[in-house]
Amino acid sequence: MGLEERLQVLEDIESIRKLKAAYCAACDDDHNGDAVASLFVPDGVWQQSGDTPRVGHQQISDFMFGLRNAGFIARSAHQIFNPVIVVDGDTAKADWRFLMMYTATDEKSFVRIIGRYEDEYARVDGEWKFSSLLAVVEERGEYQAAGRPSPVSG
Repeated sequence: MGLEERLQVLEDIESIRKLKAAYCAACDDDHNGDAVASLFVPDGVWQQSGDTPRVGHQQISDFMFGLRNAGFIARSAHQIFNPVIVVDGDTAKADWRFLMMYTATDEKSFVRIIGRYEDEYARVDGEWKFSSLLAVVEERGEYQAAGRPSPVSG
């Protein structure tokens, strides 16, 4: 692989990192369904392991706004790390680790979710988009925030 090709792969990897960061920012923007859906190809798929796939912009947007409208998350923070990104021309795959933490609207419950993302991407008109995103939840539970009493007694 020549220098120009290697440079293109590095630029693609950086663009994919920025796409993933935009996804996290849209989720942390009170699960902004329109912003999340805009990051996917038109027939893109969002799925959490063991749950129904959401296919296309409308279903993805509706699902995200449904999380917002459920009213149980006051604030959230998606943290992603350890990406393994493989670019193959105009497609790519990536595995990421994630930690998602949120404060419940009761301001007394604090939840953390540990897992991984298995993503596929496509370059459309020179821009990287998700073609599929699978969130695999490995562990979920409450945690105690500093200076706050634990919601779990025992």
